Amino acid sequence: MISIRPQDFGLDVALYNEFTLADFKSLEAALLDRFNSQAKPNVLIDMSEVVDFTIDMAVEELRFVRAHEKHFGRIAVVVKDNWIKLAAHIAGLLSGDTDVMYFDSAESAREWVEGGELPAV
Repeated sequence: MISIRPQDFGLDVALYNEFTLADFKSLEAALLDRFNSQAKPNVLIDMSEVVDFTIDMAVEELRFVRAHEKHFGRIAVVVKDNWIKLAAHIAGLLSGDTDVMYFDSAESAREWVEGGELPAV
């Protein structure tokens, strides 16, 4: 299941349970619409409640991100499950020019996509 909420910074997306191709198609439509109304929107993707994803979704996500990587601003991904985090990192490595960061908390991710700096390590 997916929830997509437009924000001043771009889109706030929350995913629950299984991330399916139908969910991604909804996200893709929202992103394409946002690309037409805002240059380089930032995206907050909260995957902390995702327990699985489908292979067809993963393939479509890679295709879409590669085709539109220059259209994104910052992408903040909130993820807690190690396998989902690994899959998200691999997708991020394959996407090239996008500015993707991974967070454990939605609060830190939101601060970053709203233009904040990363905390000092």
